[in-house]
Amino acid sequence: MSTDAQTPTAQASSQDSAETPPLAQKILLVTDAWEPQVNGVVRTLSNTMGELRAMGCEVEVISPADYPNTVPLITYSEIRLALGARADVEDRFLEFKPDAVHIATEGTLGWDARAVCLKHKFPFTTSYHTQFPEYVTARFNWIPLWAGYRFMHAFHDKSGRVMVATPTMQKQLELQGFRNTAIWSRGVDIEQFHPRLRGIDGGVYPADLPRPIFAYVGRVSVEKNIEAFLKTELPGSKVVVGGGPALEELRAKYPNVIFTGPKFGEELARHYADADVFVFPSFTDTFGLVILEAAATGTPVAGYIAPGPQDILPGTGAGIVDNDLQKACLEALKLKREDARALAEKYSWRACAEDFRRNLEPLPKERGRRFWHKLADLRKRAKERRQIARDKKAAERARK
Repeated sequence: MSTDAQTPTAQASSQDSAETPPLAQKILLVTDAWEPQVNGVVRTLSNTMGELRAMGCEVEVISPADYPNTVPLITYSEIRLALGARADVEDRFLEFKPDAVHIATEGTLGWDARAVCLKHKFPFTTSYHTQFPEYVTARFNWIPLWAGYRFMHAFHDKSGRVMVATPTMQKQLELQGFRNTAIWSRGVDIEQFHPRLRGIDGGVYPADLPRPIFAYVGRVSVEKNIEAFLKTELPGSKVVVGGGPALEELRAKYPNVIFTGPKFGEELARHYADADVFVFPSFTDTFGLVILEAAATGTPVAGYIAPGPQDILPGTGAGIVDNDLQKACLEALKLKREDARALAEKYSWRACAEDFRRNLEPLPKERGRRFWHKLADLRKRAKERRQIARDKKAAERARK
């Protein structure tokens, strides 16, 4: 037999390996949501980037923390929007020479990075962390839902892949005309959020607080639909853990509810663990990382039939989803805490990072070398032009 001959299987394998681009080693993340902000998006991005670094990837993050000129996002002041950063974003893109670019958010930095990638014909991916059209309409009912989706299409339609957390969210976007979606699941730190924290030193809740305890953890704002939980008739007590723009209004409106304010680290984990049911009333989240955090401590979850709960909970014994939140809460009381823990143990940040990396669209290696060589002179000329502009402005100021 000729040594040059190959079986059909071998030929197919050879073709596949030749056509499959290598996984990205140098990853540029551009995000308007980043530390020190505390929310599910930041936790997801931070943990994913940490795992990628542990896997040997080189990661560069561009965030509002890099820029002094920022303004607060309307209705979400914790998020700062960087202004006038496009030239610097382009410089950092050209200097880092990434294999792949991921744009995580639709803020000012996201639009800057999108423009830079399109200018240089560089592929990029995006992610869909919040149901933005529903979020906006919940806050400003005079803005129609279609307007929000038009904005999202304008941002994501040039993306190689739009990463979404659940199959339900993927289907929902496809029904809205998105044709480039891919699943990127989530993870949880099962050591930080652990059943062993339940009842330590008598627990974090007062001993005389009527049981059972139904708890919500998260941002206290209108789009989270917290009032649906607070209005629901339930035995025992209700607790809301977190801060946000609606905190004082809800505290005054529901004096029988305990509002703890924001909690972090082990104290946060203990609030999950000492609850009897975790209640997730949101319709606008795309996943609900808090669901996994609660389950990791052994606390069963109750939620609506909505993206996130309906993807994570049915059939696991870890929670109940129903259009009747009262029914879901009462049924969740009957569940075994060990089943909730078992669900959380199936999720890891390493698997989350591997999903993310597979979804990236890096430049093929050969094209990448030519691409960055071609852009080397462009970067040098761009810097020179900006320096000339700065010198000109300085001279004009000196003459005044």
